Amino acid sequence: MTETEKIEDLQHNSKNLWNRIGRVGAILLSILSFLFAIQLMSGSLAVLGQDFAKEIVFATANPFIGLFIGLLATAILQSSSTTSSMTVAAVAVGAISLEGAIPIIMGANLGTTITSTIVSLSFVTRSKEFEKAFAAGTIHDFFNIFIIVLLFPLEYYYGLLSTVSSHFASIIYLDNSDSLDSSLFIYDLFDNVQRFVISNIGSVATLIIAFVMIITVVKIISNLLYDQLIGNSRNKFKSIVFNSRARSFGWGFIFTSIIQSSSLTTSLIVPLSATNKIHLHRAFQFVLGANLGTTITAIIAALFKSEAAISLALAHFLFNFIGVALFMVIPFLSKLPTYFAEKLAALTVKYRWVSFLYVLVVFFLLPFTLIYFSNKQELSYNKNSEIIIKSASDQINY
Repeated sequence: MTETEKIEDLQHNSKNLWNRIGRVGAILLSILSFLFAIQLMSGSLAVLGQDFAKEIVFATANPFIGLFIGLLATAILQSSSTTSSMTVAAVAVGAISLEGAIPIIMGANLGTTITSTIVSLSFVTRSKEFEKAFAAGTIHDFFNIFIIVLLFPLEYYYGLLSTVSSHFASIIYLDNSDSLDSSLFIYDLFDNVQRFVISNIGSVATLIIAFVMIITVVKIISNLLYDQLIGNSRNKFKSIVFNSRARSFGWGFIFTSIIQSSSLTTSLIVPLSATNKIHLHRAFQFVLGANLGTTITAIIAALFKSEAAISLALAHFLFNFIGVALFMVIPFLSKLPTYFAEKLAALTVKYRWVSFLYVLVVFFLLPFTLIYFSNKQELSYNKNSEIIIKSASDQINY
């Protein structure tokens, strides 16, 4: 190797090193921005006062409304990480109760699956590929639907998730968390900046900024880590990740924990399934791991917050962990999502319009309609109650 080649090689290595340092710095800065956005949201919700908190509590008092609010919001934002992080922030300041927040998290779990389903629609013009792609895209949908069907009634009637998560949160949460929070320079800085921003532009504007920041930062972190972890290794990705059942699950968990976006990681399996590079059953194991990995975002958002916020993060983890355990251990259950996904995919190949109707109805029309009529029924009930109370009061006075 000549002296010139050595210098060029050294310069190339130096450039790669600085690029890596820059990427790591950007990732760390994005994570700090995410934590700051959570702090901004918590502060602005606290300042907005009791009236605003009462409106949120009233809207989420009905668990069914909460479930479909989580579904609809996440389908629109296409990020369960954003929805869960905002919900944790609201719980941290008492704007939403733990019992009211858990159905929102359940709905968010289902809403995030819309991304992989939409990705599968890109194969709609190719029959053979479309059938496999749509099955891979909707397998996540059916998995979350089955978990909700199993666990929502247990939470609604017996408070399973809220009780267990509160118990573990009381053990994990430290009484001196406030002092720990304030002793950290970065959180002290966040607190000072948050107060300055709220005092100058108001709590409503701060809430909007925090909302936009969370969405933006989650997307930036996802893209940065996706490029860093996978980048040009898409061909190696298949051979490394899907070699065995355990590897598929493990890599699904690891990628989603780091990238903080199950929408992105589960979308990766769609083109691989469409081109017959991986089997649907192996893709399902990856989805199970991704579903558990996505809970890490809520846990990060709950750091140094209230015991209720930690309880919600744990409830989110338990919801996914119980579902994953059941579908991993029980053979009958593990076959259900793949069976229904394949049947629906076969139907959409015959009638292409069914795929678009499915997305429109499940992710938008159904939750919106149920929220609308539930609110209407709630208002009707409240008006009738007021009439009865007023009538009784008049009779007593008479």
